[in-house]
Amino acid sequence: MKNYLVITMSLLISMAFTQAQAEGDAEAGKTKSASCVACHSIDGNSVNPEWPKLAGQHEGYLIQQLLYFSDGERDNAIMKGIVGNLTEQDHEDLAAYFASQKVAYGTADPELVELGERIYRGGNSESGVAPCMGCHGPKGAGNPPANYPALRGQHAKYVENQLHGFAEGNRVNENSIKMMQITASRMTNKEIRAVASYVQGLH
Repeated sequence: MKNYLVITMSLLISMAFTQAQAEGDAEAGKTKSASCVACHSIDGNSVNPEWPKLAGQHEGYLIQQLLYFSDGERDNAIMKGIVGNLTEQDHEDLAAYFASQKVAYGTADPELVELGERIYRGGNSESGVAPCMGCHGPKGAGNPPANYPALRGQHAKYVENQLHGFAEGNRVNENSIKMMQITASRMTNKEIRAVASYVQGLH
């Protein structure tokens, strides 16, 4: 009972924190997004599969990633240069704008769907890979209070690159549990490709 109360209180605090963060102005964000459209497109649905779709992503998560790029926790020279002069209000406005856009869903590779769905929904008990949907939801909608991102419709190539980054320890921006690093490091290359393809087709 005590553990249940602690978990419940932590979740409520997390939800309050996320809601406090997400006070951006979407209209202002649209105006400020001029420097974003070259890579992410005007509506946040990037054309290049190497660059993430921002459309429909949770505000809190987008704000968090902008901060990571700004302080170097996520290492990307292009993003660091772009976000370097942004204010906290700019972060909130941009996040509000892109979160308000609709993600353009993709399709999964038919040859990878079965394996991708199996890993996404059930994990791999033999290698200790946890089910992706435990954090990202059965339809890839994510978990805003916990700042777990939406994955539905995301480019397979981008997801694949991020999973390899986690597995290799090049992307480390998350909580002390390091769930993504642990999970990705236990996945085979084929499992990574399959899961990435599967979430591209989720909606």
